Amino acid sequence: MQLTVQGAAREVTGSCHVVQAHGRTILLDCGLFQGRRSEVHQRNITLPVPIEQIDAIVLSHAHIDHSGRLPLLVHAGYSKAIHCTRATRDLCEPMLADSAHIQEKDAEHLAWHKREHFEPLYGTRDAVRTIELMVPHGYDERFEVAPGVFVTFSEAGHILGSASVSLDVTIGSVVKRLVFSGDLGRSGLSIIRDPKPPSGADWVLMESTYGNRDHESVEGARAELARVVRETAARGGRLLVPAFAVGRTQELVYDLHQLAEAGEIPALPIYIDSPLATRATDVFERNADIFDQTESFVRTHTGQSLFQFPLLHYTPGVEDSKALSQASGPMVIIAASGMAESGRILHHLQQGASNPRNTILIVGYQAQHTLGRRIMERQAVIKTFGVEVALKAQVAVLHGYSAHADRTELTAWLHEVRATSPRLKDVFLVHGEAEAQDAFAHDLRERRYRVHMPTSGARIFLG
Repeated sequence: MQLTVQGAAREVTGSCHVVQAHGRTILLDCGLFQGRRSEVHQRNITLPVPIEQIDAIVLSHAHIDHSGRLPLLVHAGYSKAIHCTRATRDLCEPMLADSAHIQEKDAEHLAWHKREHFEPLYGTRDAVRTIELMVPHGYDERFEVAPGVFVTFSEAGHILGSASVSLDVTIGSVVKRLVFSGDLGRSGLSIIRDPKPPSGADWVLMESTYGNRDHESVEGARAELARVVRETAARGGRLLVPAFAVGRTQELVYDLHQLAEAGEIPALPIYIDSPLATRATDVFERNADIFDQTESFVRTHTGQSLFQFPLLHYTPGVEDSKALSQASGPMVIIAASGMAESGRILHHLQQGASNPRNTILIVGYQAQHTLGRRIMERQAVIKTFGVEVALKAQVAVLHGYSAHADRTELTAWLHEVRATSPRLKDVFLVHGEAEAQDAFAHDLRERRYRVHMPTSGARIFLG
């Protein structure tokens, strides 16, 4: 068996790993690279392996940095199965359609500005065809993806439908297991169930996004959110939140709902200004059977009532969104994208970033070279739609809302895997920037793990 890391190597975007066994080739994820367009375009259009060599694809979850190049593969001729959980398939439908729309609009924008033809990475029809190829599976269901190659999904606790992947291959007379963590979530997150570490691993391919830091508690993040809302409202300002449309937005709605019912925030309007987040919330409501039933607020607010309350407004239409710029008084606006690289949040930042009464709230990981990272670094001037805007708004950062496990949680997950895996040989760290990976690798080696940090294109012979 051979493993080749073709994305998320010493970085956090473009997740894609190639497993070759028994003459078959299986992809684990095929995500979009994100960052400066001039730097990532060539990487995005480069296929991880020739299409005709791919026998199956296994998708860990719906986030675009894990799923976003699947329509590109389909556009290039891929027509075999894409295996995922049911909720991942449901979430990918609006997310890949949205991604295709962005690709098409970006191509139009570049063609208009540079007066030459630009092809989008893929189009809406490719996204639709991708969904048609997705085969949904339940957690803990063992299924065959290629002759002699079996997969089992375990709860990863990251977003709705996210999974860790156990891939079993018979080598000689022995079944060997590669565990791919996918993106791991935190214990105690709202709505999403806690991660369930797989057992029996021979090798672990593991994310390391926050391998060098610990988060504040989930409860502490909710209290900080309430404080930021109150202080911004007292200044008469707007709270602008760039948030991933899937997962983060629903968690924020959940907590704002709780805070509003408890009277811990003032009665100000809360707007979800994202068509994708609105459609994703519908998917959440349809998949309530896999919510974390240990949460009392989940049990007492079933179905739509979890994501609907009097202060909350969804603005799916463009005119509804534009009307927010004319509205007065304090408010909360949550809009995609999570790293402020596209979407309606850019309009709100262009209008509101220069107002010192406003607050920009960062609630998720911000990759290098993104607008979200520049805001988090509190740079004096930011640029939206090519226009420079002075950053005078307050900037608040809440790491407790991260959907990624922190250093302690990652280590605990791996310890549980090792406790049930007497044959565990190697741990390969992916999906982490160099600084985080180096620190995490050092910690794990002190705990007697054999750790590697593969670079892009590295081929690893597993046995």
